Amino acid sequence: MKLSARLVAVAAVLVTAACAPQTSGTSSSDKDEKTGTLRVWLFQEVNNKPKEQVVDSVLAGFEKAHDGTEVTVEYIPVETRAQRIKAAFNDPKSAPDLIEYGNTDTAGYVQDGGLADITEEFEAWDEAEDTDPTARQSVTVDGKVYGAPYFVGVRALYYRTDVFEELGLDVPKTQAELISTAQRIRAAKPEMYGIAVGGAYTYGAMPFIWAHGGELATGKGGSYASAIDSADARKGIEAYTSLFGDDNCPAAKCAGMGGNDTVTAFASGKAAMAIGGDFSHAAVEAGKVKGKYAVVPLPGVESGSIAPAFAGGNNLGVLKSTSHRTLAVDLMKRLASKEAQGKLFDGMGFLPTFSDVRRQAAAKEPFVKPFVETLAADTKFVPASPAWAQIDSSLVLPTMFQEIVSGKKDVATASKDAAEKMNEAFGSVG
Repeated sequence: MKLSARLVAVAAVLVTAACAPQTSGTSSSDKDEKTGTLRVWLFQEVNNKPKEQVVDSVLAGFEKAHDGTEVTVEYIPVETRAQRIKAAFNDPKSAPDLIEYGNTDTAGYVQDGGLADITEEFEAWDEAEDTDPTARQSVTVDGKVYGAPYFVGVRALYYRTDVFEELGLDVPKTQAELISTAQRIRAAKPEMYGIAVGGAYTYGAMPFIWAHGGELATGKGGSYASAIDSADARKGIEAYTSLFGDDNCPAAKCAGMGGNDTVTAFASGKAAMAIGGDFSHAAVEAGKVKGKYAVVPLPGVESGSIAPAFAGGNNLGVLKSTSHRTLAVDLMKRLASKEAQGKLFDGMGFLPTFSDVRRQAAAKEPFVKPFVETLAADTKFVPASPAWAQIDSSLVLPTMFQEIVSGKKDVATASKDAAEKMNEAFGSVG
């Protein structure tokens, strides 16, 4: 094994992302080679080293089991995944064999013809029977399976216990209290954000919309219409965007921030609160706030309620264009196995997709409790439409938030414009 061969430089290929052509459909390879080099694309995390160690351990076993094989892994930025993967679907010769992808992208990637149908292999996998139903749903389109769930993720409220104690603050029990508490912290400590928020942090904003009774869209069976401009959705948008300003997180600095940016701000001591995932735990532990923070479910509108969280997570999928299908499927199963997911939990805090492994994780580590509580309270998902990948990659919702916090548009106008863009996308897929 050559460890150095696994970490391929990302910068050298980013130039292709900006000009990625529209996907025209990917053909299945007629080859199934049992030796050679497999290329894998995984997501780059805020603190990636523990993930790399788990992956390297899996690759060692894979390469030992398959003589004459080698695997190269490239860790790609989540923010550019849409362009990179679309380009890969169009160029099979340079495409990877196996990818990590967000569970919101499944329907779109299937429509693009990029993912291989691995239903038969998944059903024959003995560990698959313990996959929780929600995770299995995230890899399923029209009854067919297009990958293996890699981890499930939900977000909760990280807060600085030392700052709260110093200022005599109670942990907020409502979103109104969350906003006022953030402003009190900023007033007392102007060098710190009360709560780090980001105009490009869609999944951090969604709980505010859902907690106020709003929805992203309405419909089912692949037919959706945007609801982002409804009265209830606008209340949630107003609550979230009220956190951008000199009294908490200045728009000039925070409008362009994404989820990783807000976690980094908290971990580095620049914010007293942040909305972070169970998957953010390793990064926070590696930061300056280690030993000085706690996590609780993000509050809803009513006192004691929990805001609905986005049921996130990532999957692993084999590309239809691979010329190493059998090897790629085996590697996918190894990376997504119970053993590997257990190690990812230990190293990164990623919640396993296997119900039995998740129970073991919750019993082992107290930090899992608020995330499990959030999962049990209420979770929501994005519209199960291929259009969501287009809406997401087109930055429809981040643009809406950024237009509001910059003062370019009011909530009513920005949400109306966003709804029109969403409906155009929904209409384009039938």
